[in-house]
Amino acid sequence: MAETGASPLPSSPSASSPLSRAESFVWLTARVLEQRRFAYHFLETAPAAADAVETALAAYRTADDGYGHGLEPDLRGPASQPLHAGYALRVLDTIGRCAGQRAERVCRYLTVASTPEGALPAVRPSQHGYPHAPFVPVVNDPPGELLATGPVVGLLHRNEVWHAWLFRATEFCWAAVDSLTRSHPYEIEAAVAFLDGVPDRSRARAAADRLGRLVREQRLAVLDPERKDDCPLAPGYAPGEHHFPYDYARAPESLARSWFTDEEMTRALDHLESEQREDGGWPVNWRQWAPVVALEARPMVTIEALRTLRAYGRPL
Repeated sequence: MAETGASPLPSSPSASSPLSRAESFVWLTARVLEQRRFAYHFLETAPAAADAVETALAAYRTADDGYGHGLEPDLRGPASQPLHAGYALRVLDTIGRCAGQRAERVCRYLTVASTPEGALPAVRPSQHGYPHAPFVPVVNDPPGELLATGPVVGLLHRNEVWHAWLFRATEFCWAAVDSLTRSHPYEIEAAVAFLDGVPDRSRARAAADRLGRLVREQRLAVLDPERKDDCPLAPGYAPGEHHFPYDYARAPESLARSWFTDEEMTRALDHLESEQREDGGWPVNWRQWAPVVALEARPMVTIEALRTLRAYGRPL
C-alpha cells in the first residue's frame, strides 16, 4: 500500500548510463551530505532538495561558527578548520545559498582563524591530538597559505559577499598569485579559484594568462592522457596523482579554460569519462592513509566529475 503523502520518485536515467551507475554508487557508499548533494544536482533541484543539503551540512557546524567533524575527510575529529569551512562554502555555493547570514557566520570564523596577515592556514593547531593525513602537517604557528585562502576569497567575491575579513585576505591572495614562479597543481587550482571570482577582472585575466604559461612550461597538466608519465609529479604527490585540464578549468567559463586547446580539453574529458569504475564511482588519485578516507572521498570526487562533465555538455 502506498504511503499517504509520499512524494513521487524522480524519473531514473537509463540503467547503463554513467549517471545511473554513479547513483547506485552514491546510495551504496556516500555520507548523507553527499547523498543529498547528488540528489540536488542530478535528481531534483527543488527548494526542498537544497534544504536537505543544508540540513546535512549543519551536522558539521561547530560552536565557533566554523565546521569540523571530518567534513573534509583528511582531517578527522571535532576541531573546526579552514579546510572544512572552505568545503562548506563550496557546498553552499553550489546550492545558491552562499550569502546573507550564512556567509556572515562563516566570515566571523574566518576572521578568528586567520593569521596576523589576514590569510588562512591550511590547518590550525587545534587539530593536535586528532587523526589527520600525514601530508597535512599540524604546527603550532602555521603560516597563511594561498591553498586555503584563495578558493574561499574567490567564492565569497563571486557571491558578492562583503565582509571586513575579505579586504586583507584579498590582498594576501593577490600578492601570493603575483609572486608565483614555481608551483604545484593544487596551489595553481587555488589561484584559479581566486581569480575566477575576484572583482578586478582585467587584473585577474592578466594573472591567469601568466599562470597558464607557467602551467605549460612546468608541465603541471597532462595534455595527453596516453603520455601521463611525461609530466613530473610534484614532491610529496602520490604515484599517479596527475592533474588534467579539467582540474584547473572545472567549467568552460573559468579563466583557465583558455590555457588549453579544444583538442586538449576534449582528450582530457574523454579521459575523465573513462575513469568511471565498474562500481559507478570515480577513483581518488591522492595518497590514501586510512580506509574511511577513501570511502568518504570517492563520492565527493564522483559528484565533481559528473558536474564537470555536465558543465562541458557531455551526456550523462
